[in-house]
Amino acid sequence: MIETDTVRRVIDRSLRGGADFAELFVEDKRTSAASLDDGRVEQLDSGLDRGAGIRVVTGDTTGFAHTADLSEAGLMKAAEAASAAARGGGGGVREIALDGGRALPPTAEGRIAPEDVPKARKVELLMAADAAARTAAGPIKQVSAAYGDSHRRILVANSEGLMAEDDQVRTRFAVSCVASGDTGMQTGYEVKAATVGFEMFDRVSVEAVALEAARRALVKLNARPAPSGMVPVVLKGGSGGILFHEACGHGLEADHIIKDSSVYRGRVGEKVASELVTLVDDGTVADEWGTFFVDDEGHGASRNVLIEDGVLTDYMWDWLRARKEGRKSSGNGRRQSYQHLPMVRMTNTYLIGGSEDPDEIVRRTPTGVYVAQLGGGQVNTATGDFVFGMTEAYLIENGEITDPIRDANLIGNGPDVLSRIDALAGDFAMCPGTCGKDGQSVPVGCGQPTLRITGVTIGGTAG
Repeated sequence: MIETDTVRRVIDRSLRGGADFAELFVEDKRTSAASLDDGRVEQLDSGLDRGAGIRVVTGDTTGFAHTADLSEAGLMKAAEAASAAARGGGGGVREIALDGGRALPPTAEGRIAPEDVPKARKVELLMAADAAARTAAGPIKQVSAAYGDSHRRILVANSEGLMAEDDQVRTRFAVSCVASGDTGMQTGYEVKAATVGFEMFDRVSVEAVALEAARRALVKLNARPAPSGMVPVVLKGGSGGILFHEACGHGLEADHIIKDSSVYRGRVGEKVASELVTLVDDGTVADEWGTFFVDDEGHGASRNVLIEDGVLTDYMWDWLRARKEGRKSSGNGRRQSYQHLPMVRMTNTYLIGGSEDPDEIVRRTPTGVYVAQLGGGQVNTATGDFVFGMTEAYLIENGEITDPIRDANLIGNGPDVLSRIDALAGDFAMCPGTCGKDGQSVPVGCGQPTLRITGVTIGGTAG
């Protein structure tokens, strides 16, 4: 992407003035997207973003400059700006943006590069999904489908002698269906996404994705009001991974620990969950949405055990936070683009599976709620309190899954929920997601087996 000699000169220029550390991050990213709504193509576009971010650390002050000009002169100008900002002192971050530059298309090897696939082929997938959803038996009134891909190449070099590159290709397909009935309009949603190229569609049927979205919408036409209060909850494998991403994952990111804004601060070596719980963050899981070869600071992706048999073993670390604690990065330094500073972020976060039969877990639950799909949620890392939406859920009555219930919220506390897990099945599964933090979004994976929580508060309306 940039000649090695140029990289060295830019790093050297960044260190002038006595800086402690300098880093060059170069990104070349191509994206395309297409969407369809009620049989009409609403979006069909592509984008190209190419530039560099330079970070300089002097004492407790970080200077950061980013530029779209990848000529040596442009990079030197950014290096001077970042270095000057770091010398300004006062702690914290000082950021400068530089304009100008040029864009060149990236190349792909060893896979079906999405940018090489004709737009007409991507539109065919959307049309096929639309047609499939409308074959579902029932009153499907609206179908929306969305296709997206990205090809991102990065180069990271720093003053500690590190130089690393990565080539990341991601592909995503999602369908949303709306059904209409006596209970009003109901929505169903399904998504497939992986860190692969267009070959994803050799193993993913867009028709199956569409039919699953339609099924979810139709099921909710006969939904009963959700119960309210604390009830046992069984989470289907894969669907509840986002709960653990939010409820405990963010609280285990080292920036929250250092800022004393996490309920898990100072608890390494303590029991923080049921003995059944082993929580892992792993950027090396093949093809998953949060997978990469190196993170956005150039450190290799790794498998990090955060909680083992209920005991907190470690946090997630980026370079800056690890440096302050005298330890190594865990490969969790991530950024949205070259225009952003890296921060501690999750990759693929999941609970290790158990050995029980998922159907038997339900049979051993006399009453409760079976959650087949969770929606979005949020957490207060300082307290561990969270709220999540249930987008497909059913009553459990006499040990059987019975009627669907209307969308409602799960309300609870991360450490409390972890301590209430009393059954784990062997049907581990994962799902993709997008994690937002401090204004930056990155792709992540979430996963768990079917499990039971002895009690979670549901904000339903049933008496």
